[in-house]
Amino acid sequence: MLVNETFAKRFYPDGDVLGHSLKVPTQKNEPPYTLTAPGADGWLQIIGVVADSLNDGLDKPVKPSIYMPYGTVMWMHTQILVRSRTDPQSILHSIRQQVSRVEADQQVGGTVDDLETWIRNEPEWARGRLISVLFAGFSILALVLAAVGLYSVISYSVAQRTNEFGIRIALGAQKGDVLRIVLASAGLSVGLGIAAGLALSLGLRRFIASWVGNTANQPLIVLNASFLLIVVAVMACLAPARKASSVDPITTLR
Repeated sequence: MLVNETFAKRFYPDGDVLGHSLKVPTQKNEPPYTLTAPGADGWLQIIGVVADSLNDGLDKPVKPSIYMPYGTVMWMHTQILVRSRTDPQSILHSIRQQVSRVEADQQVGGTVDDLETWIRNEPEWARGRLISVLFAGFSILALVLAAVGLYSVISYSVAQRTNEFGIRIALGAQKGDVLRIVLASAGLSVGLGIAAGLALSLGLRRFIASWVGNTANQPLIVLNASFLLIVVAVMACLAPARKASSVDPITTLR
């Protein structure tokens, strides 16, 4: 038999698991439900160690496991996984023919579904999807609130400087000069905010990954969100700045 790494570390911490023997006395011959090979409940030698795999749910620790030859214990019901490029129902007849060539009396039936359906029926998949949807919803809401708040703050701050821009124009400033002043002042605060957000995002990457799983595309998402905030900031600057640059200097001086 083979054992997994968790089994070897727990029961043989010194690393001498190979060559030892194990007995599984519960492997009883109970036809027709269970058929065992001669000696299946006797001592079986450990000949190798395999890597751990999630064998007790996606969110639970790996349990010690042993792997015995498939022919040692045969159950009445067996699931067969078939790789196909077409609908599984269309090749069911062909599968039955292949099984019949090996054993003519063997029946093939039961539930036939594709792998996607089996995965979707698992509670871990539904829980993970719910967490992902909630994270996505709150993230979009936070992005929208940030964009609206950014636009409102910048627009208000620029509108408050309308008299200042009028005086600058009266003293010879051009419209392009006013736009550069507005963009520079807003760009500093927005740039500092985006830099702080990027630092927090990178710092909390592992924590976020523990909740939502794979974050391979996270840098692209962060860059897209940052670009959106920059576009919103520019739009918030342009509209009030154009209005301020078109104000009558005489009215402003009065």
